Amino acid sequence: MKTEEIKLRDPYVLLYNNRYYLYGTRSETAFAGQAYGFDVYTSDDLNEWEGPFEVFHRPSGFFSRKCYWAPEVYCYRDRFYMFAIFAYNNKGLGTAVLTAASPMGPFSLYSDGCVTPKEWRCLDGTLYLSQDGVPYMVFCHEWRQIRDGTVCSIRMTDDLKQSTGAAQLLFRASSATPFVSRYFFRNYVTDGPFMIQTEDGRLHMLWSTFTKGGYAVAMAHSDNNALDGNWTVDRELLYDRDGGHGMIFQSKEKQYYLALHYPNTFKKEHTTFIPLVYWDGVFRKA
Repeated sequence: MKTEEIKLRDPYVLLYNNRYYLYGTRSETAFAGQAYGFDVYTSDDLNEWEGPFEVFHRPSGFFSRKCYWAPEVYCYRDRFYMFAIFAYNNKGLGTAVLTAASPMGPFSLYSDGCVTPKEWRCLDGTLYLSQDGVPYMVFCHEWRQIRDGTVCSIRMTDDLKQSTGAAQLLFRASSATPFVSRYFFRNYVTDGPFMIQTEDGRLHMLWSTFTKGGYAVAMAHSDNNALDGNWTVDRELLYDRDGGHGMIFQSKEKQYYLALHYPNTFKKEHTTFIPLVYWDGVFRKA
């Protein structure tokens, strides 16, 4: 199967033991009906893929039956951990942690339900390890609840089983001038944060929002290259063609790629890889 034939939202690539693992949201159950699990595709070259192979299937009595979104898988302390979104209790939405002994799964629930603030509707938790190895989750407080969506961070326990302490505000969607546009008349969207620290020590955040041209990928930076710095949004978009929920990874050859889904249309989206260059502290399309 070719990359462009894979119908996934929110693609996430893990390179492990010289093999690529591609996870994401099942297109057909993203916004309609019940959801049942997550899949992975595998590849040696980023062009031809095998799969899908199911890595998580909803067990009997599981706390959520819909909105299985944006799985991200990390190798941490010799095990694999998946951060993924689940809906619960009619209006609840948050990120839970699953674990497995292999990137092929099977993944099982590890945390006690969602680890994002229980009273908030939260999107797209992603793992960030500080330079001294302290784990944090970066996530979005959803616009549906607060109108002006935010990106926040929260400390995770060292075993990734739960969050600890209060969430910290990093920035609001409305600060993304000049490109951010209102969504459904009065809202501003934050979506899909992803953290990457480059070889020069600079900390970069990808995130998605809506602009006049549709769904897009933006960048943000802190003034001290750490989570506790003052965050500002770059004035230029990284991608502006009706695609988003991106992440950046390096290939075996150390080539940077932006992974995202395009177009942002239910049941029509597919996985897209875009080569990037990194120069003078900035990612640009190659």
